[in-house]
Amino acid sequence: MTKIGLCITGSFCTFKNILNAIDDLVAHDFDITPIFSFNVSTLDTRFFKQADFEKLVVEKTGKQPIKTIVDAEPIGTSKGLELMLVAPCTGNTLAKIAHGITDTPVTMAVKAQLRNNRPVVLSVSSNDALGANARNIGALLNTKNIYFVPFGQDAPTKKTNSLIADTALIVPACKEALAGRQIQPALTLLN
Repeated sequence: MTKIGLCITGSFCTFKNILNAIDDLVAHDFDITPIFSFNVSTLDTRFFKQADFEKLVVEKTGKQPIKTIVDAEPIGTSKGLELMLVAPCTGNTLAKIAHGITDTPVTMAVKAQLRNNRPVVLSVSSNDALGANARNIGALLNTKNIYFVPFGQDAPTKKTNSLIADTALIVPACKEALAGRQIQPALTLLN
C-alpha cells in the first residue's frame, strides 16, 4: 500500500472530481491522509457544505483530515508519506509553493515533503493559470520533486487564462512521480 498525503484546497467547483479521484486512488491501493486548507476546513459554498464534504472525505479515506499548520509540520518525518498530492491546487496555493510560503496546512505539508526529497504532485485548477500564475507554473515545472497531473484549458473562449488538470489522470501521474518521472504529455487537450 502506497502512503500518500492528499492536500485539498479551495477550488470548490472541482470537489466532485476530487471525490471520484479519491475512489480511484483507494481502488489502486493508495492509503490516503487528507490535509485541508483553512478555506476547505471552514467554508460552506454553493457546491458543498463543509461538514458534508469532510464527512465524505473521512468515509472514503478512513482518516480525519489534518487542518492545522502544527499538525502538518511533522508530516515529512512522522507519517512516512511516499508522495504528496495537491488536488485541487488553486492558483493561490500554486503561487505559495513556487515562492516557498508556508502559511497553511497544505503549504506546510508540501514543504515537509520537499525537505525530505519526496515527490509532490500538483493537480492545477486555476482561472489565472495562463495569466498571473503562468510564471509560477513555469518555475514549478522546473523544480526538483514537483510533478503535475496533465492539464489544459477547460474553457478557452470564455476563460482564456484558466487551466484545469485532468483528474482522471491523477493515479497515473502519481505512479509516474513515484518513479521520478513527469507523466507525458503534461499539457493535454480537455474535452
